[in-house]
Amino acid sequence: MTGVKTGLSYAEAGVDIDAGNALVERIKPAAKATARPGVMDALGGFGALFDLKAAGYSDPVLVAATDGVGTKLRIAIDTRNVGSVGIDLVAMCVNDLVCQGAEPLFFLDYFATGKLDVSEAAAVINGIAEGCRIAGAALIGGETAEMPGMYHGGDFDLAGFAVGAMERGQALPSGVAEGDVLLGIASDGVHSNGYSLVRRIVERSGLAWDAPCPFADGSLGAALLTPTRIYVKPALAAHRAGGLHALAHITGGGLTENLPRVLPEGLGAEIDLGAWALPPVFAWLAREGGLAEAELLKTFNCGIGMIAVVAPDRAEALSALLAEHGERVVPIGHVITGGNVSYRGHLA
Repeated sequence: MTGVKTGLSYAEAGVDIDAGNALVERIKPAAKATARPGVMDALGGFGALFDLKAAGYSDPVLVAATDGVGTKLRIAIDTRNVGSVGIDLVAMCVNDLVCQGAEPLFFLDYFATGKLDVSEAAAVINGIAEGCRIAGAALIGGETAEMPGMYHGGDFDLAGFAVGAMERGQALPSGVAEGDVLLGIASDGVHSNGYSLVRRIVERSGLAWDAPCPFADGSLGAALLTPTRIYVKPALAAHRAGGLHALAHITGGGLTENLPRVLPEGLGAEIDLGAWALPPVFAWLAREGGLAEAELLKTFNCGIGMIAVVAPDRAEALSALLAEHGERVVPIGHVITGGNVSYRGHLA
């Protein structure tokens, strides 16, 4: 007779439903802390409800954005320092939304891993909740996927989904014209783009992630995990104040590729590279990687995380308003005729 095969379970296949349930319970307080007008229910349902009327909108247009953290995750995983990548995840989505003139309303996350570590996953999602708090968005749902055989050695991946709204007729860009002033709003470092090149440069340098950082205090890995700055509330305040014609989030493609996305056909920009000091992280990357200035400008934000395109007669007032909201702002150029971004001077 053939032997009787023993029964299998989902847990023996590598998926621990109890761990997933424990994670949901662990993160409920963090998600609850992001509640805002419009949220209608708590975590745990098959879907999440949001009431636009309760959020204060009468004739809303919805705006959606999705993004990830990219290979910056590799540094977080290798150093087991995962607490801030959730902020990056939110920032990459909501900073895009606000460039359309939209207020972020709610956020959903997708967390996938081979073996769920409840404490580590909770740290990631607490970071997501913190990003939502900064942006004024509610964390109203998400998905945790435990997928043995797909991810190995503690690896995980993240994706984020944000939905925002604006009243009809308030969309950006709008009214961009020759002579508009470009206000550069400072970044907090590399943010979440260009990390495949960053990791290649670090590999070439021979430094470990726990080595003393050559350009800042602490370890190299910790410095490179500085989270992406969230510009939502200052940007919305500037939009409400009037005179803001466009916002460009400086992500992959750097200044060279992102600013043209908000300029009408036939208009370009002239940027004075001497208007701001190149942050030390970028100077180190350029030196260690032997990067040409043009490569820096089309790969990294180079210290400018967002550009506000504003009416000339509103530039001073909007600079002051952004500064009141904690931003570091400097005029970096003007909108000109022609379809390209041109540079004067050099990064230094």
